[in-house]
Amino acid sequence: MAPQQLNVLSTLDAAKIQWYHFRAIVIAGMGFFTDAYDLFSISLIAKLLGRIYYSDPTFDSPGTLPPNVSAAVTGVALCGTLVGQLFFGWLGDSFGRKNVYGFTLILMTICSLASGLSFSNQPKGVIATLCFFRFWLGFGVGGDYPLSATIMSEYANKRTRGAFIAAVFAMQGFGILFAAIVSLIVSAAFNNTYKAPSYDEDRLHSTVPEADYVWRIILMFGSIPAALTYYWRMQMPETARYTALIAHNVKKAVADMSKVLHVEIEENFEKVSSNEVKRKNNWGLFSPQFAKRHGLHLLATTSTWFFLDIAFYSQNLFQKDIFSKIGWIPKAGTMNAIQEVYHISRAQTYLALCGTVPGYWFTVAFIDRIGRFWIQLMGFLMMTTFMLGLAIPYNHWTTPGHHTGFVILYGLTFFFANFGPNATTFIVPAEVFPARLRSTCHGISAACGKAGAIVGAFGFLYASQGNPPERGYRKGIGLRNSLFVLASSNFLGMVMTIFLPEAKGKSLEEVSMENVDENAV
Repeated sequence: MAPQQLNVLSTLDAAKIQWYHFRAIVIAGMGFFTDAYDLFSISLIAKLLGRIYYSDPTFDSPGTLPPNVSAAVTGVALCGTLVGQLFFGWLGDSFGRKNVYGFTLILMTICSLASGLSFSNQPKGVIATLCFFRFWLGFGVGGDYPLSATIMSEYANKRTRGAFIAAVFAMQGFGILFAAIVSLIVSAAFNNTYKAPSYDEDRLHSTVPEADYVWRIILMFGSIPAALTYYWRMQMPETARYTALIAHNVKKAVADMSKVLHVEIEENFEKVSSNEVKRKNNWGLFSPQFAKRHGLHLLATTSTWFFLDIAFYSQNLFQKDIFSKIGWIPKAGTMNAIQEVYHISRAQTYLALCGTVPGYWFTVAFIDRIGRFWIQLMGFLMMTTFMLGLAIPYNHWTTPGHHTGFVILYGLTFFFANFGPNATTFIVPAEVFPARLRSTCHGISAACGKAGAIVGAFGFLYASQGNPPERGYRKGIGLRNSLFVLASSNFLGMVMTIFLPEAKGKSLEEVSMENVDENAV
């Protein structure tokens, strides 16, 4: 017979929506706001870095980051994120979710500031220190994924748990939008204050010395929301499921949740034997029991996140290049360095407002009605369809007068990524695994996603090069064929979604099978 559910956990599952739910969403969500700002702001200033540090007036086109430098600047934070997801995921199960939750914010705050204060004014010194600090910035960002998802899933009631976790992740959309707006304001202010000719008019003076402050200010802004959130994050109590099921301290779990919920929770401690608290299921991650119960689930959560992030990060990190190639952003030579930042930021602002942000909140609204499985399946299907819609008639979209159609379809891929697998791949791993392995398995799933992001970031950069390629690059398969590859990745994600369980309306113990005895299937 399965152990009886602890009353404190049943009370959490049945709790009405209260102020503490919204407070937890904001506290955890501001971490994701900062995460998105830090990870995606680099795409806004990458071209500026090329102009400042790698310009050669003898060339007909403005300076760009060399291939290896561009790949490093773009991808190093993703590498740090991958390591951080694995490390903090394990720490969250080993030492408690709250105990390591604040450290991620400290790391993000310090490294955001340090990224903007990268040493030297010479290319090698600046890029080397920028990459160093962005790796550790990514390490802190990585920790927020398993910890925030696990904390929110364990705080929420079972009726609206999906919406609450989705709302935390939806703050990523506002982070992307805020990065674009900050970049827009900073570049507009500097461009109005320090007038400069376009590159075609004056190659030497198209990049004013003050442009070096622009990218530094944009990166350093990421430290503000992280610093503001730290105090409130430290005031959150440990989750009841960690305290009761992993730390085996039911009395403390009851006391903490009674205070949070403002109700008196009664627990018959004489009936709560050590077997009921510790359960009989103490097998680990690499055990046959885990493989039997959750092996296919882990394969599905890791693979779907991997396939999603190949496409999602390729689109996000290199949208500036895509917009330039289709002519939505003016040619680089017709702008000065700061104007180029402005136009890239404006394009990302439009895309975030029309496609990215709404998609996240559609997930919040419908996930506990439609379910995780169907939203993810639909999202992958629509992303595949719209990618093919971009790739098949690609030559049509790149001709003058048709750019708007390309941007609309491109925006729809973002909408259905966020009203789809970009949200659900974050939510599902926080629900389907047992409490003692929940943070670890979420970290593993997220790390596989970042492995996909690294493949997308490095692979798309080289693969999308057409004929002729950009300066310093070899010819690739071209943007059109790269879009076919991304469509294939989305299709594979749709196929692997079939192996995911549906967690809608179930308690965490039910969906993770913690209320099933060890010998039961």
